[in-house]
Amino acid sequence: MPGSVVVVGESLVDVVVDVDRTERRMPGGSPMNVAVGLARLGMPTTLLTTFGDDDDGRFIAGHLSSAGVSVAGGSMTPGTRTSTARARLARDGSASYEFDLRWDIPPGRGLPAEAVALHTGSLATVIAPGAGRVLELFEQAGSGVLRSFDPNARPAITPDRATALESVERFGRHADILKLSDEDAAWLLPGADHRDVADWALGLGVGLFAMTRGADGCVLTTARHRVEQPGIRTRVVDTIGAGDAFTSALIAGATRWGLAQSLAAGALEADEAEALATLAQRAASATVARAGAQPPTWAEVVDQGSGSDADVGHRASSMS
Repeated sequence: MPGSVVVVGESLVDVVVDVDRTERRMPGGSPMNVAVGLARLGMPTTLLTTFGDDDDGRFIAGHLSSAGVSVAGGSMTPGTRTSTARARLARDGSASYEFDLRWDIPPGRGLPAEAVALHTGSLATVIAPGAGRVLELFEQAGSGVLRSFDPNARPAITPDRATALESVERFGRHADILKLSDEDAAWLLPGADHRDVADWALGLGVGLFAMTRGADGCVLTTARHRVEQPGIRTRVVDTIGAGDAFTSALIAGATRWGLAQSLAAGALEADEAEALATLAQRAASATVARAGAQPPTWAEVVDQGSGSDADVGHRASSMS
């Protein structure tokens, strides 16, 4: 059984407004989606978050429980309204967001001894007062803990680009994995091509930089290798949670396959990086084929893969 992963960040309720203006309420928040994705991939996972003791908070707690995610003590805050995000879907399946947010975590939180990985990102790393405490936890994680960061940039929340970039760099300097979408990169570093962005990320000291490119797949870059993974043809229902599923798969693959140490050192072999890229791309592809953030299981992304499409199941057995 792999060690546990701790995810720190916001949980909220997504109010999804479809093209025909009908509404659906679903549990969401990028870090929570990552936690659920990790649990579905077989990783023991704990989420340190905050939500109210209202109906939305109980909805979130039930969702996490059914997914097998442990909720850290103190995450439910009496008298607090649970955060919400209104996602408006376009005809191409993409989403735009409006937020009603609150975020904090208790001071002085540490990681459990069994933690092998720590992930954070998104709104939890930019909204005070919690962001500063998240950074402290991220900085203080031991060298044996794989640290993953996905800023999931939201210009509507942090409209000043320079301030947002400073925040990304503060966390990035302590990250082993830094993941950006191509949209994140275009906003944070306008005019930079993907190689320039990768050089910037590696310059922060990350061991693995991952850029997702929607239907065009992804690029994983280390100090030694650059691996491009094409997109997988999929009928897109919506894109909610796809990037989070991608991140979950990177973390799960690195830890389950015993790659965390070499990843953190920037020393992944090319075939190892390719296996991670394939795993993560499959997880994202499975997610966009479903309504809402519904990440796949390990069996769906590994055991069912075969043939010319980079047989991840074979690689997993050879690396474990």
